[in-house]
Amino acid sequence: ALIDGRIVEIAKNGFLEGKIIIPRFVLEELQTLADSTDPMVRTKGKKGLEIVSQMRGLEKPPVEIYERDIPWIKDVDSKLVELSRRLKAKLITTDYNLNKIASIKGVEILNINDLANALKPVVAVGEELVVFLVKEGKEKNQGVGYLDDGTMVVVDNAKHLIGHKVKVLVNN
Repeated sequence: ALIDGRIVEIAKNGFLEGKIIIPRFVLEELQTLADSTDPMVRTKGKKGLEIVSQMRGLEKPPVEIYERDIPWIKDVDSKLVELSRRLKAKLITTDYNLNKIASIKGVEILNINDLANALKPVVAVGEELVVFLVKEGKEKNQGVGYLDDGTMVVVDNAKHLIGHKVKVLVNN
């Protein structure tokens, strides 16, 4: 959730209550990523550390760095699940597999992707949309565009309209 970055706006706008706890082992993982020789991995790590800095700068909710480790558990995801279980804390994530494992182990989850999906506008069959087509689709002759919220719109028989704004009728 820290690398994803949406957590800052969610917190800033008052959608989180209580205290946000960021374990030291998560900071260490972000630093390891930020020190990577792989530029994409390094960028993710740096972004995560920047998000932590932004979170610490918020007045509310308070952010605490949790210093204790769980040294007998090596994997960061497993440590997060165990720490959340012990503290009876909700785990904020965007990771599908972490979400599933934590749920199985009885940890309550706040999944940012689920929140984003809940906030997407509902588009009904028969509704007209205007979308700017930016690229080809996976299937032959498709054009792809995006709604303001990032929702992908695939338009059949529209490859020739890429680069144009088109009015479309939702059929699926």
